[in-house]
Amino acid sequence: MPTWLWVVIAVVAALIVVTLIWSALRSRRTRALKRRFGPEYDRVTSDASSRREAETELAEREERREQFDVRPLDPERQAHYTRQWQEMQSEFVDDPGGAVAGADRLIRSVMRERGYPVDDFDTRAADLSTDHPEVVEHYRIAHGIAVSHETGDADTEDLRRAIQHYRLLFTDLVQSRSGEEVRT
Repeated sequence: MPTWLWVVIAVVAALIVVTLIWSALRSRRTRALKRRFGPEYDRVTSDASSRREAETELAEREERREQFDVRPLDPERQAHYTRQWQEMQSEFVDDPGGAVAGADRLIRSVMRERGYPVDDFDTRAADLSTDHPEVVEHYRIAHGIAVSHETGDADTEDLRRAIQHYRLLFTDLVQSRSGEEVRT
């Protein structure tokens, strides 16, 4: 066989090996992101124009999250926030809309104290998704109801559901013992 044919075979074989390695690494990255983000992976993937775009966004969230000094609340602060939550819930009977607004403010306070930035809502939700992927969708639902209430499009039952959704996130944020909640 001529030498040039051996060179072509070697180049093709090298390309096949590189492709297999690249595919394996990409598959590994996908599995890691799915494990890390859970249902948030599916949500971001369905909203993105491609899986690659979605995975890039999730990887960027991870990189952003690494810049934060997220820490657990000490037991005294946990008790403080739990009392505030109970007070806010008791206000629901007289002022459902005010209670929902209070729940949102309380969530932001806990986030701030834990070390999360509390910029705009979409950024807050994205930041939370790195450590709390199982409950971040509840935050989105609750916030959506709160926004609907501001425009007069939410009734008392909607506001009650918002409080329930906020409570799931609140509980997860306050009771988390570590800044590395879902790190694997």
